[in-house]
Amino acid sequence: MRRADRLFRIVQYLRGRRLTTAAFLAGRLGVSLRTVYRDVRDLSLSGVPVEGEAGVGYRLKAGFDVPPLMFTLNEIEALAIGARMVEAWGGPVLADCARTAIEKIVAALPAERRMALEQTRLYAPNFHVNAAAMARLEAVRSAIGERRVLRLNYRDAQGRGSERQVWPIALYFWGGTWTLGAWCETRDNWRNFRVDRIAELAALERRYPDQTGRRLADYLRAMQSS
Repeated sequence: MRRADRLFRIVQYLRGRRLTTAAFLAGRLGVSLRTVYRDVRDLSLSGVPVEGEAGVGYRLKAGFDVPPLMFTLNEIEALAIGARMVEAWGGPVLADCARTAIEKIVAALPAERRMALEQTRLYAPNFHVNAAAMARLEAVRSAIGERRVLRLNYRDAQGRGSERQVWPIALYFWGGTWTLGAWCETRDNWRNFRVDRIAELAALERRYPDQTGRRLADYLRAMQSS
């Protein structure tokens, strides 16, 4: 990485955080602490109002800002494939948002970068995606945001049905299927539900509480220990 690029990236990290340690910067940039200290000192000498000190952390003085770095070609391809994957697998609302986000990015790019984005050959086909499952995905995503209890008619791998009432906690994508991680009131424990096996669902008026032992961190610990 060119030193000029590294200095700009340091400013980008500092502008987006309250306090940034030299160790964090060194890890993200792949350089030594000594290099970070030197770079921060040089930024300060050049007029960038960096506050803080080595061993404590750094931040930019309030009110200071710089234009963001222009995307590299690899970053443009990463944005393109990410947006296309969301279009294919993210449900109808997120698909529309991915398209409009890319349109905004394209509008802000210079001509050569815009052409690179339009010509990238990374795709995420959607002709095999289950449209009904994507519609249910949107309903689940909305319930997570609103902390609403979901009533599910769920089919297991053998096609056997069961009705559950669950607290939807998080959605995970496994490169072909989405899985809902939830606290199942019916089983009084954590359970995972493949979205494409949910036959029917309904978001109840009842909201679930922010309860100790039934939060996202608790779910992750349970999955890691299982």
